[in-house]
This record gives sequence, structure tokens and C-alpha cells, in this order.
Amino acid sequence: MNPPAVLAVDGGGSKVDAALVAEDGTLVGAVRIRNTGHDGPHSYSYLDGVAVTVEAVCREAGTDPDRRPVARLGTYCLSGADLPADDRRILRWVAKHGWTEDDVLRNDTFAILRAGTDRTWGVGVVCGYGTNCSAVAPDGRTFRFPAIGDISGDWGGGSDIGRLALWYAARAEDGRGDETELVQLVPSHFDLKRPRQVMEAIHLGRMDVDRLAELPPVVFRAAADDAVARSILDRQADEIVAMAGTAIRRLRMTALDVPVVLGGGIFHNDFAPFFDRIEEGLRRIAQDVRVTVLSAPPVAGAALLGLDRMGASEAPKARLRAGLTHERLARTLSVAMRED
Repeated sequence: MNPPAVLAVDGGGSKVDAALVAEDGTLVGAVRIRNTGHDGPHSYSYLDGVAVTVEAVCREAGTDPDRRPVARLGTYCLSGADLPADDRRILRWVAKHGWTEDDVLRNDTFAILRAGTDRTWGVGVVCGYGTNCSAVAPDGRTFRFPAIGDISGDWGGGSDIGRLALWYAARAEDGRGDETELVQLVPSHFDLKRPRQVMEAIHLGRMDVDRLAELPPVVFRAAADDAVARSILDRQADEIVAMAGTAIRRLRMTALDVPVVLGGGIFHNDFAPFFDRIEEGLRRIAQDVRVTVLSAPPVAGAALLGLDRMGASEAPKARLRAGLTHERLARTLSVAMRED
């Protein structure tokens, strides 16, 4: 039996999605696997989660994962594919497994971009645990940031928002900073009474510092009435404008109606001033910019990149979009968790 046309994989810090897609856009299989307990997206333990997900999507599709290739083309959109050295390392790892006849690797921001627009160009921004941005010009030129943390000039995402929320709460508690509701809201989230208790719990190893990434919803709830919380979100919005705006300028798209697709957990909120600030900032750079929040799963973008590469018409792409949904992936996630 001929293998499916595309194996699409989208991998972030906490989950990996994979899909097998036929040439006509029919979804052959799709799974979502939680990918926690690894040493970060630049580690091989993170890639081990990708391997587990590929094997799971083969089983879900009723095919033998040991029979290679499992698809003709593999499009791997992965967090951690930030530098050319990362690309070479990951592609060697992918080639070693022999899942597909041809392999394409992109950063996960490219999947967000393609999932959020019917065009093949524009700007994609991810803001979840961290933040990143990439862009594609109409002529195919690409731009991306290294996005490996503060050493590459980055700020933003749940981790940084959470740390800053605790920073402001601690300073307000001891008198160094302005009054803010975060003094009560931050410790309350962790069933504690004072910001100092949160600090001590982290310092003494009773609480993982990564739990601060849980705090963005707290900051968004406070921002309507709290100037300090609002300033944190303004900083995040301005960072998104800085990244996306730089990408637009670098690819000389300021005169175009460039789509900017926002994906990731930080955008799952209804705080209108946050989105207004992003759009207003981007319109000062590209007047006709089109800002949208991604509603489709990013793995659909990875699959569409594969269909694009194979020269598929619009009908298979529409069929793929209709079949590969969050609801479809959620069903497989619950199955995988029961099996664990």
C-alpha cells in the first residue's frame, strides 16, 4: 500500500501534534501527546517526545510505525529549530529514523503562520511559555529570530510575564514599588498569603520556578483596574509589535496588507486593550496589516506546508482544514493519557 503523502509534526514545549495526510487532503491519522519532563526544546529528550508522537500517529492510522517510509514527505515544525546549527542537528536526527522520503524542517512559528492564513506568506508570532516570530515574503524570502532567551534579546511569554508579576508583587509588599493587586493575587494563585512566601518556596526548592508561567491569566484579570498589571501586558504587546514589525521591515512588506497571525496561550484571552495595542503598533509600521488570532491547530499549518510543497490545489487544503481540528486532536490526547 502506498504511504500517505505528508507526515506533519508540530512540536512545542508541552505537547507534540502529528498528522498523516493523503494527497487529496484526507486526514489519515492525527494525535496529540503531552511532551513534558524533557530538558527543553534544544535537547534530545524533547526529540524523544517527537518520536513517540510519530509512532502514535502511525498506530492511530492503522499502519505499522516500523514500516518505512510512513509518508512521502515530512514537514517538521519544531520549537528548538532556531539556529542553522539546530536545523542541522535536528535534520540528522530525523533522517536517522527514516520516517519519510523527503524531510522539511521549520521553526514552529512557520506552522502558526500557515495555519492562520490561506496565503503562503506573512508573519507568525508565538507567545506561550516563551515568544518567537518568523516571516515569509511573497517571493519566498524568510526571516526568523534566534529566540533562545534573554541572551538573544528576547522577552515575553508566560515565564517572563509570571516572573515580572512576582517581581512587582514582592516590591509592593516590602515598600520598594507601587501598590498593586498582584500582592494578593500572585500568592493566592499558589494557595499562599504573601509574595515573600512564593519567593521562599521557589528559593528553597519547595516550588518549581516554572510554575510562575501559570500567572498570565492572573495578570490579565487584574489589568482592567490595576496599573501595574496593565504595564506588564503593555510591555508584552510592545515586544510583539517589535518582533513582528522588525520582520515586516526586514522583508520589505510595509506597503502590503501583510497578515500577522498570533498563536499561543497568551493570546487566549478577551482583554481587548492588549490586542488593540498590538494592532495600533503594527499599523504604524504597515498601515494595511491584518492581525488575526489563530483558531486552527498549528499542526494544520505544518500539513499545509507539506501540501504546498507537493503542489496541491485548494480543494485538498480545504479538506485538510476541515478534518484537522482541535476537537479531533483532543480525542486522541484523552486516549493517550488513559494509556499512560
